[in-house]
Amino acid sequence: MLIVFLGGAAVCLAPWIVYLAHTLPQRFDTGQWRTAWVGFDVALLCCFAGAAWLGLRRRRAAVPLLVATATLLCCDAWFDVLLDWTSPDRWTSVALAACAEVPIAAVLLVAANRLLVDRPRERTFTVRDIEVHTDPLAGRLLAALPSTVDDLARLTGQAGSEIATRLGALAADGYARKGRDGKWSALPQYFREPKLDEIDEPDRARVARYLDEKYDRELRLLAWAAGHRAEFGPWGRAHRAAARLTEPELRRFADDYRDLLTRHCQAHRHPVPGEREVAVRFYAFPPPPGTL
Repeated sequence: MLIVFLGGAAVCLAPWIVYLAHTLPQRFDTGQWRTAWVGFDVALLCCFAGAAWLGLRRRRAAVPLLVATATLLCCDAWFDVLLDWTSPDRWTSVALAACAEVPIAAVLLVAANRLLVDRPRERTFTVRDIEVHTDPLAGRLLAALPSTVDDLARLTGQAGSEIATRLGALAADGYARKGRDGKWSALPQYFREPKLDEIDEPDRARVARYLDEKYDRELRLLAWAAGHRAEFGPWGRAHRAAARLTEPELRRFADDYRDLLTRHCQAHRHPVPGEREVAVRFYAFPPPPGTL
């Protein structure tokens, strides 16, 4: 429906543009000139401030605001250049547009795209993922990232060609990415647990066995954390709650959790002093009656 609306709007806009091109005067004296431009710049200021606040927190809402800010900057450049074309300020407006407004708009669009691209895509856990997770070398490589092929070869004792091949396979599976500086970095993952009845029969037993082993590791990890909770100090956090939700509300709750986790995982792209790896888990399920 949206595609139909957009196509219809484009079709209707074409004759309107032709009409304006033949009827609008070259010069026009109007009132509220100051109010129009001051109001425009106030809107631009609000967009910059809102985009900065949301962007620093890597929230999805920053994407449309970044795009809107870039659009306003391009509009500002367009009208500044055209309306000043016959005035003494013509080249000042051209320089401002070419050196500030349009480049900043481009940077904002790149930032919006990065927020979209860097978000881990939710996908179903597959047999191929099991192979990656049970491969010791793949685990060592991902744990050592970000790094270069040469550094990883020295770390693992493998040939550089073998490391490059394995990293290429991990990139094809969505686990790693090579940067422009030659360094490889791990990509955040967000998996949906597969439903066994959706798995092909030959792989069903393997997937079921892997999931059973995974939950057994989770229980052992939780038992270890409970036994060592006094040692964590400020690095230990635990929260437990119960809520009455509908299924769509629970789905939105899970989406909010995913956004929160993504923002914090992407707060900095490279290791910083004082950081530690922290185990974070989220489980939501209807409990047996009378257990809460």
